[in-house]
Amino acid sequence: MHHAPSSEKLIGPALGKEPSDIVFTGACLFDPFTCTWIETDFAVAYGRIVGFGDSYRGRKTCDLKGKRVIPGLIDAHVHIESSLLVPSEYARVVAMHGSTTVVADPHEIANVCGVEGLLYMLEEREGLPVDMFFMLPSCVPATPLDRGGAEITAKDLARFVGREGVIGLGEMMNVPGVLGHDHGVWEKLALFPIIDGHAPLLRGPALNAYICAGIESDHESTERDEAAEKLTRGMYIFAREGSTEKNLKALIPLATACSASRMAFATDDRHADMLVEDGHIDDCIRKSLQYGLDLETALRMATLSAADRFSLRDRGALAPGRLADFCILRDGDGFIIEKTFKRGMLINPRTREAPRIIKAPMEARIPTRESLAIEGKGMARVIGIVPQQILTEKKEYLVDGSKIPDTDRDIIKVVVCSRYRNGIQGLGLVHGFGLKKGAIAGSVSHDAHNLVAVGADDQALLDSLAAIIHAGGGMAVADSGSVDLLPLECAGLMSTLPAEEVAERLHALNSRAEGLGALPEAFMYLSFLALTVIPSIRITERGMFDADTFRDVPLFIS
Repeated sequence: MHHAPSSEKLIGPALGKEPSDIVFTGACLFDPFTCTWIETDFAVAYGRIVGFGDSYRGRKTCDLKGKRVIPGLIDAHVHIESSLLVPSEYARVVAMHGSTTVVADPHEIANVCGVEGLLYMLEEREGLPVDMFFMLPSCVPATPLDRGGAEITAKDLARFVGREGVIGLGEMMNVPGVLGHDHGVWEKLALFPIIDGHAPLLRGPALNAYICAGIESDHESTERDEAAEKLTRGMYIFAREGSTEKNLKALIPLATACSASRMAFATDDRHADMLVEDGHIDDCIRKSLQYGLDLETALRMATLSAADRFSLRDRGALAPGRLADFCILRDGDGFIIEKTFKRGMLINPRTREAPRIIKAPMEARIPTRESLAIEGKGMARVIGIVPQQILTEKKEYLVDGSKIPDTDRDIIKVVVCSRYRNGIQGLGLVHGFGLKKGAIAGSVSHDAHNLVAVGADDQALLDSLAAIIHAGGGMAVADSGSVDLLPLECAGLMSTLPAEEVAERLHALNSRAEGLGALPEAFMYLSFLALTVIPSIRITERGMFDADTFRDVPLFIS
């Protein structure tokens, strides 16, 4: 990472007594403090803004010819691993879309690789065209019942306090632990003054108590009223737009000139194909404009609001002493990033060769055909997919286990195999995937990242899981003996391929899945089926799980 110069070094250039490194002339500059545009020149020294106006001289001059200039964009909450890209490749892609800072929670790799995963992410942030700040994962495993590849305690996290790049405690998903005075949870809450929240559907006194614990932000609001209550209670609201978590349309009406200082954008879980084809925070801005938000308010949210939330006082605006991180917009009415500058230097992203990877455990074995049989009949609990959300619905159907798949009612099998313990698996039912034949499987399965598969054919289920196990991680589509695979060789979560190739192969997998009847973005929906901290019903390697009551439940209702 680049280290800040002594403030004293900036005084000479700021006074105009010493030449700046570069002076940018003819800029139409966005000021997020006042949400106005200013026609001015600006000077940069030591990677920082030192002044404005026509009185500065520089060793170099760059004429922007009236182009619009905005501060570098900031993602307030993201899991880099969810892009399926290693950090260096992720940074290359988002930099091309105007992002210069991301605030990431590495709890995906932490659940798989433990503290070694955190060290990997911190080491990989060095030398990138984007600044990566990390919120330490607060819930590894996600719940006391979950069993992944690691358990991270407050003592484990304490060793990272004060380390460069670590700025707070990541999303506190264990709401019952917070409200129930769980000692381990409260030890973690005491580590940092900046704590991110994770409070889907939390309202009323429970929300008040959660906020009293010092938790100040939330990215899980899916409805306007829910977010409005959190906003009026003093929380920061991160309006999220990922591959499946599409919440902008519902939340953007909350954004006003008054509330924008407490709202920011987050991508959370956005696959490589969406990053390459649609963009990053620039995509959030474009969508917000479509939903009726004015550009100036959207830019405030994408820059200064996010910086202020995390006390990143050196960015978020182009002002004296702050980083010269900025973007130039293409001429015209659309919001398109033309160029991105980091510390006053044009970013020219290049694919890094042979990125370093971290291996992950893969103790799973291929299930037997007999283990995929659903025994019994009667009223069954079924996971209901909610389009464009990671929430699920509790559904109940009269089911004869011997007659599954029931494609007429869109009820098919879902299986979770432990990545870490040989032969442990859970079996359940899901509605809404749409598969008429074949199966899909993946080793990306929030948060424990066990193997998960859904299918309308037992042999295809076995084939897709076998392909992932043999590859040490990946995503697969299987049908009629044919398997397509995207290997994820880094922790079984990320590919070492260039983003464009990952996007192409992921698009091919999704297209083949859709050809078998699956809904769009099937792999992202698949990855959340085992996430026990999101309402309402889930599947783990133990079987069905009720996320509302926080307990394992049988498939058939007694």
